[in-house]
Amino acid sequence: MADIHRVNPLKYRSIWLSDIHLGSKGCKADFLLDFLRSTECEHLYLVGDIIDMWAMKRGLYWPQAHNNVIRTILGKAKHNTKVVYIPGNHDHPFREYDGMTFGNVTICCKAFHTTADGRKLLILHGDEFDNVIRYSKFLAHLGDHAYNLLLKLNHYVNYCRRKFNRPYWSLAAYLKHKVKNAVNVISDFEQAVAYQAAQENVDGLVCGHIHHAEIRDINGILYCNDGDWVESCTALTEAHDGSLQLIHWADEKHTIKSSTVTYFDADEKIA
Repeated sequence: MADIHRVNPLKYRSIWLSDIHLGSKGCKADFLLDFLRSTECEHLYLVGDIIDMWAMKRGLYWPQAHNNVIRTILGKAKHNTKVVYIPGNHDHPFREYDGMTFGNVTICCKAFHTTADGRKLLILHGDEFDNVIRYSKFLAHLGDHAYNLLLKLNHYVNYCRRKFNRPYWSLAAYLKHKVKNAVNVISDFEQAVAYQAAQENVDGLVCGHIHHAEIRDINGILYCNDGDWVESCTALTEAHDGSLQLIHWADEKHTIKSSTVTYFDADEKIA
């Protein structure tokens, strides 16, 4: 199957994607393919958990759409897009290849990016600031199983919503932000990575891991989380003037059923 590209793609200076979880049934590969084929950029950062090796240990799941995602990314790397892959906790074996390049994709445990308007950003996945991941592998894997069950329920909820012509909605994200402990964990994580960025003497950071897309200031540090492609289908983008914005690709205006692509107002933007 040949790759399909939009006639008038959205053009960015940089794009950040994370938590795609290829190899898991929760991956929204069709939405991601539509996004990749609808955009062009000079820099593409893959900010961890691109391939879900935890899920693949439980059973092989790799449909054609997941192959197409890999092919599309490699195609961009071949045609003037600088692609940097920063492994996360679900694809941590790739960290052994820090500094190496495969198929025009460079693997780094962390990276730095300077925006067009001169801001220096630290880029990392962020799992090293998750206390559960750091200190209890058993709890981490137990939480992963529970999360996968929630994603399955999310699939059935959205199947019913499509029957009534309703847009995509993440039950997992809704419940996560309704639970006080989950909100506290997110806040603690954000504070920890912002502190690390301050130690690196940068203006801000981009991370993933917690599946919660956000742009905000934390004690003078620009905190950017590019979200995920199992719940919210989000990406962080940099325009050619250096401004950053979050794109929610699965919102009501942008679904894989759309026949055309037009520029739109992002939910959040920092000039």
